[in-house]
Amino acid sequence: MRDFDSRRRGKRRFDDDDPRYDKRQPGRAQLPAEDALDAVDGLPEGDRWSTWDQSTAGQRGPRPHPDWLVTALAAVDTELGVLKTGKEADVFLLRRGVPGTDDSCLLAAKRYRSAEHRLFHRDAGYLEGRRVRESRTNRAMAHRTAFGQQMIAAQWADAEFGALCRLYDAGVPVPYPVQILDTEVLLEFIGEPDGTAAPRLAETRTRGADLVPLWDQVVELLVTLARFGLAHGDLSAYNLLVHRGRVVVIDLPQVVDVVANPRGAYFLERDALNVGKWFTGHDLTGGTVTPDELPALLRKEAGLG
Repeated sequence: MRDFDSRRRGKRRFDDDDPRYDKRQPGRAQLPAEDALDAVDGLPEGDRWSTWDQSTAGQRGPRPHPDWLVTALAAVDTELGVLKTGKEADVFLLRRGVPGTDDSCLLAAKRYRSAEHRLFHRDAGYLEGRRVRESRTNRAMAHRTAFGQQMIAAQWADAEFGALCRLYDAGVPVPYPVQILDTEVLLEFIGEPDGTAAPRLAETRTRGADLVPLWDQVVELLVTLARFGLAHGDLSAYNLLVHRGRVVVIDLPQVVDVVANPRGAYFLERDALNVGKWFTGHDLTGGTVTPDELPALLRKEAGLG
């Protein structure tokens, strides 16, 4: 595991609203046949050429790029449906594939909304410790002008992509961050090849002793974040996915530097209490630490006492 420089919602918030799935097949977008891409000529409405070449090297995920990722410039992005809706961003399912070949992959496209539709009404606490060099921009963000909201949206996208890159490199279980372009973040799709998304922890029916493997994974990922001086900032059972027994953490635009942010310790403890309450409520028995012990453990790992 490689280190990186750490200085640089109970209730759900931000983009953690309940997902809205196709009612005919809950949890799965309607996937067209693989040969549907063969007919692309001028691109049907809703399709686009791959945006891979539009992102600079610093706007692409860590190297080496995964073998499953399609990076060919001849690829086409086909939008397959909505995976999740939220207050600040919506997540769409895309297939990126090269027409006439079997070379394709599924991606999750997280798109932050335009300024007039964005509701950054609870962002002040997360933005503490995040400032930009230009005083005009800082003032606009503080006063929530249209320009300021646009800059805040860019900060959310940049913060999420940057955190995902660092955490993926460090071995934290997060989706592979494919690329960022403006306020769209393309991510590894966590789910099945047929487009069925991995369930959230809150949607699982596991209880009691069977929860111990999942709990231990959550403890490990939170401890790793704390060692790097970070807190998720809005962790709950709604932004932890369970894919084939593996816990994957998502929704990281509000990641908090617990040293730079005056309320860092609060966010660190709140993450621990939120997930601990869910596991306790589902009769967790056993584990490396108890839910009651987790907040103190995270403070210690973060060097906050």
